[in-house]
Amino acid sequence: MAVLLALALALVVFPISYSPVYALSLNYYDNVCPHLEYTVTSAVKKAMINDKTVPAALLRMHFHDCFIRGCDGSVLLESKGKNKAEKDGPPNISVHAFYVIDNAKKAVEAMCPGVVSCADILALAA
Repeated sequence: MAVLLALALALVVFPISYSPVYALSLNYYDNVCPHLEYTVTSAVKKAMINDKTVPAALLRMHFHDCFIRGCDGSVLLESKGKNKAEKDGPPNISVHAFYVIDNAKKAVEAMCPGVVSCADILALAA
């Protein structure tokens, strides 16, 4: 009980303040990977030259990624042994154009290694 009272008192004396540093930002990558949007857009446009279904496929892929537990890029993972990945589940069998995300990720990694997640690349591509 004393610990809870001390914690409550500490929160009154030292309130947790909202810090915009941790807020979501529409232009976060402008500073850390300035050509990200152009690079992803280029990968999508290049794929569209040979396959006009790419935009719809990416939108559907993004929807399937977000539908279960959030937009985390899990639909992009490969199955390993007996561990069946989301990509190979019955609802996702017909999802295609994974190569577009792979190509975009390779191009982004060449520019900004270790900065941009596959989930963010999928969201931008869609």
